Amino acid sequence: MSEFLTESKVEYLTDIIRQMCTGGNPEKEVEQFIDSCESLTGDEVTEVFNQLGRENLRYENNDQVINFYHTVIDEKLASHSLNQFAPGHPVRVYLEENRLQRKLFKEASKLDPRQDKEQFLTVFNKLCTVELHFVRKENQLFPMLEKHGWDSPSKNMWAFHDDIRAELKKVRQALEADDLDLVVKMFPYVVSEMQRLIGVEEERLLPNAMNMLEESEWEDMRLGDEEIGWMLDQTPPPYPAVTEAPEVEEEVAEEEAPKPRRMKSTPKRKKDLPFSIENADHFDEGYLTPEQVNFIFKFLPVDITYVNEDDRVVFYNRGDDRVFPRSANIIGREVKFCHPPKSVDQVLRILEEFKAGTQDHADFWINMRGRFIHIRYFAVRDEQKNYRGVIEMSQDVTEIRALEGEQRLLDWD
Repeated sequence: MSEFLTESKVEYLTDIIRQMCTGGNPEKEVEQFIDSCESLTGDEVTEVFNQLGRENLRYENNDQVINFYHTVIDEKLASHSLNQFAPGHPVRVYLEENRLQRKLFKEASKLDPRQDKEQFLTVFNKLCTVELHFVRKENQLFPMLEKHGWDSPSKNMWAFHDDIRAELKKVRQALEADDLDLVVKMFPYVVSEMQRLIGVEEERLLPNAMNMLEESEWEDMRLGDEEIGWMLDQTPPPYPAVTEAPEVEEEVAEEEAPKPRRMKSTPKRKKDLPFSIENADHFDEGYLTPEQVNFIFKFLPVDITYVNEDDRVVFYNRGDDRVFPRSANIIGREVKFCHPPKSVDQVLRILEEFKAGTQDHADFWINMRGRFIHIRYFAVRDEQKNYRGVIEMSQDVTEIRALEGEQRLLDWD
């Protein structure tokens, strides 16, 4: 793991809102926060507002703070929440759609329908596909909850859906009548109501549903969701994930070349491959020799360190331009001894949460010697979800962050 950990997200976020509360307009800080902060936990946000309260700063009725909360903080909270779920899980899909709604709210807020009617209409039409989100809840999620004795969503939230449907219809009618002043007047109220509904979903409905429903019920729900559809442009992956069924290999005589070890999918028969697989292992798909594995790790533009389930460093890659230097003596060392004392508590916290299964990744970013370094930690789990260690990845992303526009052609000449 890295010797450098970043400034607290809580401190940075507190400073942004503090400036808003004291009449400032921290646009650059907000942009940096949006670009750099991947997710926030509810505890982190609570800590921010507790600190502001201790400073006697009034944020409750501050329009700038309210807008920042709905357009930025809510999205970061959603990012944290959806990472708790496997791709394709119905709850993750609901959260991904909520993230899409927030993105559309932000896009619409930058448009004046009196000046950009067609562009506004495009965003509005996409936002109206929230109907699929509502219908899945009403016909898939709510019935499941009723079976467990919770019928409040069916009675109350469904009515909330209908109110929003009615308001969206009014906006559409105003657009069709070219009454754009009325659109400007009504649309912020619709957004406010949709934001309120998203909050109820993420703070009460979905957490309660997770506590009530069995895994088999979520799997059944995913199959039914397919018939209704999603707001998302791409169909979510199957849940649970589809795995390849193993095939029976024909027996091979002992005197033939050693069989490669198979880890997941079934390899092609050796005679069908246009290259030798002697001394190679079969990975998730494909064959690699130890030499090729080393080539890959050496030329990846990322520092990788692997710590096993016993907190021992078992591997790091030897790239020519590592961000953080390593030496062979680190192999076998207990990871807590590989860090300066000021970082040990955070390292141990990461390991503790990963082992408990309460977190799956942690992100940091720092400025070091004029370069912008992105540091990421990922919990490694086997197919039975048992903790098998942690991978650290560190990358100099200075040039990546500076990219703009597109490059579709080679620039070698």
